[in-house]
Amino acid sequence: MTPPAKDGPLRLGIAGLGVISRFYVAAAERMPEWEVAAVCDLREEALDPFRGRVACHTDHRAMLAAGPLDALVVAVPNHAHAEVCADALRAGVPVCVEKPLALDPADGRRLAALSRERGVPVLTAFHRRYNDRVLALLDRLPAPDAPVRVESVTVRYLERIEEHIGADTWYLDPARCGGGCVADNGPNAFDLVRLLLGETPSQVVAAEVVRDAAGTDRQAVVEMAGPGGRGRVELDWSYPGEVKDVVVRLDDGTELSADMLGGRPGFKESLWHEYEGVLRDVAALRELPDPSRAVEGGLAALELVAAVYAAEAASALPAPRAAREPLPAARPESR
Repeated sequence: MTPPAKDGPLRLGIAGLGVISRFYVAAAERMPEWEVAAVCDLREEALDPFRGRVACHTDHRAMLAAGPLDALVVAVPNHAHAEVCADALRAGVPVCVEKPLALDPADGRRLAALSRERGVPVLTAFHRRYNDRVLALLDRLPAPDAPVRVESVTVRYLERIEEHIGADTWYLDPARCGGGCVADNGPNAFDLVRLLLGETPSQVVAAEVVRDAAGTDRQAVVEMAGPGGRGRVELDWSYPGEVKDVVVRLDDGTELSADMLGGRPGFKESLWHEYEGVLRDVAALRELPDPSRAVEGGLAALELVAAVYAAEAASALPAPRAAREPLPAARPESR
């Protein structure tokens, strides 16, 4: 891994200037430890706001060669994640990649092997694990040695996708997105299940996927099980509005909840503070005793996505029990 580029703020490169990139730019501008040093996009018009302020490129390899960078954010369309990440790892630049890590678990495993070989970390940006309501919920969970244990975690990720993608219409192209709601929103939801069950592995035990006339998966309900407890993920790309919430049930009947949008009613308002959390973890990547372990969460989520689609194709798993009626916000805590 290359040494830090210089004294002072860490130098951030951003590959892909679509709808998500603005959250990274804003976070870096608010955080004294970071500065945006270079950006890259195939579209000249996307680069125009940055000209004269930072180095601008239309090829990510040219940006990596021009360096030096302390980290690269990969926010290109999903189908290009694996290639751009691999090039950054070979250049010795730590990577923060938007979910999913790749489209295929085999590509994810190749990135993991490359990360081990080069000693360079690649972190998937699961921004919801930095949500303040989620972190408050995590703090309230019983300790591992407590008599009360987590029994199950339910995550709902419901939205009308067309309202969230702006000009990034590639989300609606399964070949570039990797699928639909399972491929794109699934990783964030699966990662929250993993976080709240103590980072333990889970496997898909039941799945139901609903596709539209074009074949894109627009809704899904996935049940998981593992040593840390049970997980349930409800996904919807056709929901009239937006619900992003989590419910943790303890084995004494207590339910603890977190509304990820709570207290931030503006459109995508919760993302501003979440991406500051992402960049804090990116800044810490160089201090990891084993950089290759940074890839584990992204690879775990990718494997779960693949398991859902494989189960759907093979009809190997039962459909989950009927989904609960959606609520406009998280349910209150009860005992």
